[in-house]
Amino acid sequence: MKKVRVGVIGVGQMGKHHARVYSEIPHAKLVGVVDVREDVVKNVARMYNTEAYTDYLKLLDAGVDAVSIAVPTSLHKDVAIDVAEYGVDMLIEKPIADNILNAKKILKAAKKSGVKIMVGHIERFNPAVLKLKEVISSGLLGDILSMSGKRVGPYSPRVRDVGVIVDLAVHEIDTMSYLYDDRAISVYAVAGRSGMCSHSFEDYASIVLRFTNSRVGIIETNWLTSRKIRTLTVVGTRGVATIDYIDKTLTICKNGDVYSVDVEKREPLKNELETFLRYVMYDEEPKPSGEDGLYVLSVAISAINSWKGETVIKLKEVMLKH
Repeated sequence: MKKVRVGVIGVGQMGKHHARVYSEIPHAKLVGVVDVREDVVKNVARMYNTEAYTDYLKLLDAGVDAVSIAVPTSLHKDVAIDVAEYGVDMLIEKPIADNILNAKKILKAAKKSGVKIMVGHIERFNPAVLKLKEVISSGLLGDILSMSGKRVGPYSPRVRDVGVIVDLAVHEIDTMSYLYDDRAISVYAVAGRSGMCSHSFEDYASIVLRFTNSRVGIIETNWLTSRKIRTLTVVGTRGVATIDYIDKTLTICKNGDVYSVDVEKREPLKNELETFLRYVMYDEEPKPSGEDGLYVLSVAISAINSWKGETVIKLKEVMLKH
């Protein structure tokens, strides 16, 4: 099997893991890693026996089939457009961009060059979510009526260019849409700034998503909780399921009985990157796609606007506007 030549642009906290996982995948050849911090990128390159670059254009010049883009969100647009112009497929860490206009520019560049975009909404590849998707599809829970997600924990100073909605709530926006196999039609949010975090964005939020057929998604997120919690509860007409993203567990309550479902204990990032490489190798359309990433970002930004405007926002109008 021919190896896919890959690179990682940005080796901060997430990018380092991309480099590690690519180095472990047999059908991937890690050509190089990029970061403006020379000492950091050289260290990562040594760890995974690859080349270090401080200019991502030099990595692209070296010849790659695909890259992971893991730079700060505010830089996604410029890097992604350059990658597209080189004709290289890309996985962009979530969110796809810092605003809707830049996301649209990325999609336009990719379409013009005929390259693939996958957006790194990693929870889709969490084994607990994959198993829950199977359970829902089997009809075991009946018709799904509501989902409630909790994604809270302490603030990480590395996040400086977005608030908690774009940084954390996007996970639940994408996961709920994936599990419903539907897109939200409206959003309402209450959020705020506690003053406890060293940034000017919101650091707590409660979000209500409305889907078709009166189905609902409720998201609680903050950077104020001392312990990291990542859970999702799905309520159906025949049962209730709860997953813990961190422990990768799935529990079902049905007919008064509570039991655990076997879930494969596998790293979500490895699932994600292997799937991305398969899309590249077999020329398949990626999921989550660039359009999926644009949708999730639109919902997140609409949630922010809902909070600031104290109003429900109809998402169809937002998408038509842009």
